Amino acid sequence: MKMQSIKKTFHAVKESKLSEVSSYILENYNEDRIFAISGEMGAGKTTLVKDLCRTLGVEINMSSPTFALVNEYYYFPENSAENTPVYHLDFYRISNIKEALDAGFEHYIYSGNYCFIEWPEKVESLLEDIAIRIKIEESGNQERNITIYN
Repeated sequence: MKMQSIKKTFHAVKESKLSEVSSYILENYNEDRIFAISGEMGAGKTTLVKDLCRTLGVEINMSSPTFALVNEYYYFPENSAENTPVYHLDFYRISNIKEALDAGFEHYIYSGNYCFIEWPEKVESLLEDIAIRIKIEESGNQERNITIYN
């Protein structure tokens, strides 16, 4: 595993300010498509993914794919008339990497489309050099620290 360096930390982010974080990520990592989002249970991983998707232009109701493992959403990229998929993967319930592979993990991450992955530590060996890491930590009073690594 290569050494990760911190690129940006957002301190004391309230849910109402999450759009600043999402805009920053999508503007500054616009060539990247794989985002590994880690944090404790309830830290706000799904909330961040929902905001990232809304920022992209996804207009449907989004939910955690904890039981399905993968949710697929669609948006229209700028200057395109085609619906483009966004993949939201949640590996909380898997026991091993084989389960992720059986769920089509490689199809999603090599599709060229955005992939937002919750509980990436469960598939770390598959993500070593291809994902931008985002860590969410609770900082109290309904606020979060969000750090972006690569």
